[in-house]
Amino acid sequence: MDLIDGIMTLRAIRRYTPEPVTDDEVLTCLRAARQAPSGGNIQPWQFLVVRDAATREALGEIYRRAYDRYEPAMLAATPPLRDEAEAERHRRTVASARHLAEHFAEAPVAVLFLMPNISMTLRDAEGPLDVGSPYASVYPAVQNFMLAARALGIGTTLTTVIRIYQDEVRQLLGIPDRYEIAALVPMGRPRGRFGVAPRKPLGAVTHWERFGNRRVDLD
Repeated sequence: MDLIDGIMTLRAIRRYTPEPVTDDEVLTCLRAARQAPSGGNIQPWQFLVVRDAATREALGEIYRRAYDRYEPAMLAATPPLRDEAEAERHRRTVASARHLAEHFAEAPVAVLFLMPNISMTLRDAEGPLDVGSPYASVYPAVQNFMLAARALGIGTTLTTVIRIYQDEVRQLLGIPDRYEIAALVPMGRPRGRFGVAPRKPLGAVTHWERFGNRRVDLD
């Protein structure tokens, strides 16, 4: 499919049909993930593919417990919504996220994106050189993976709440302590449709030449 169309219609898919996802499809997405840019070409990622039903069930139980803690904390921190339309979109998002928490194991495949617990901060005679977080070298791989899945008609969503109990996930899946879970991405055939997700207007988030210079004509 057209790349721009794929980007524009890549939205979180949290409900899946029982139709399987093949190894070839997973490998296509992983090859796309591997081609992502990373700082200094360090390629810090490790990919862990979970297909076994019993393991997905156990992973889903950890995910549900993590989400049970996350949802009320997130709702308590949500700022007032501007209008009823925004409130309705928020309710649908929360309901979709809750559905995933209750039905995580129904995703035919789950892929964990792991990264070593490292620092990219260097030093010279003047002190530390802050060149950013190593996460910046992992999330492009996650995006490439999800875009490749979109091109194949496979739904995905980027999740991180399982980090609340990532020590349990390490034990379940034999992940060495030196690796962090940067993302957990379920994948499956979507119940529902891909489409353009609502986003803030460009005029509200884009500045020109200096911070604060905006173009109000941008949607």
